Amino acid sequence: MAALPYDLRRKTVGEREYLYRIFDRGGNGRSLGAITPELEARFLAYRAEKEALKERIKGLRPALAESAALYRALRLPLLSSDAGPILRECDRRALLGSHLLVVGTNAIAAYMAEANSRIDLPDETEDFDLAWVAQTQDEEKRVWEMLKAVDPTFTVNIERDFQARNARAYEVELLVAPSRAGTLGGRDQPRPVPLPEQEWLLLGRPVDHVIGCRDGSPARIVAPDPRWFALHKLWMAAQAKRNPLKRPKDRLQGLALLDAVAQAMPHYPMDAAFEKELPDELAPHFEEWRDLSRPSEAADW
Repeated sequence: MAALPYDLRRKTVGEREYLYRIFDRGGNGRSLGAITPELEARFLAYRAEKEALKERIKGLRPALAESAALYRALRLPLLSSDAGPILRECDRRALLGSHLLVVGTNAIAAYMAEANSRIDLPDETEDFDLAWVAQTQDEEKRVWEMLKAVDPTFTVNIERDFQARNARAYEVELLVAPSRAGTLGGRDQPRPVPLPEQEWLLLGRPVDHVIGCRDGSPARIVAPDPRWFALHKLWMAAQAKRNPLKRPKDRLQGLALLDAVAQAMPHYPMDAAFEKELPDELAPHFEEWRDLSRPSEAADW
């Protein structure tokens, strides 16, 4: 379904009939031209393919419900029900990984799945942080159209224009590294402030997992390399300008995630080669974690 247009519709204007490609549930779209035999064939083929896919999805729903029940019974990490639709729409539009990464607390669930174990930290949050990571210029309103397709009540926070908020006060914040700021479309929204520390989250190898939501639906997450994410958290915890209520959580998340990487993610090595890659800002935090994680020497009685 994700590869198909949101919808194709016939519209009569005056005495002529046109075919429109619809982009979202609000009915926004553009004309493909007056109906011709070729457009008529395209419309009929689209309808047939969409109906076939709907029937296939309908047949898969019982298995999906069973999997969701098992997922909850195993007490696997869960996302909030508000996060799911945003992630699924990002995935439907092929934005995850190529244009957007999931950052902030929502990423923790993906790291739990990567470690195949629990990280004893809150894995839900009442807001949503996304990082724009596209490498090539994109003039489309990718983020804004995605958010509006999820919930037409999303508006930009006029006091913090890097943030969007819907009618239920659920907030989506957009972040960007300076090296990627120029690739965001000039008309896209929200408008993130380029932050140098976001460059670290572009390094390494992202994780990619499907996570369950509290309403039983699945959602795919693509999140930054857990090593760099954890060190970024430790760096934020040390910043005096950071919200003092968030700094303790940042530190706990950073330390716990580095522990999980060391214990359960050997494919993300933290060896001498990795240490050499660390910038001066992050090296002290890595050394602090390493000192804290070393087993205490036995007492010499």
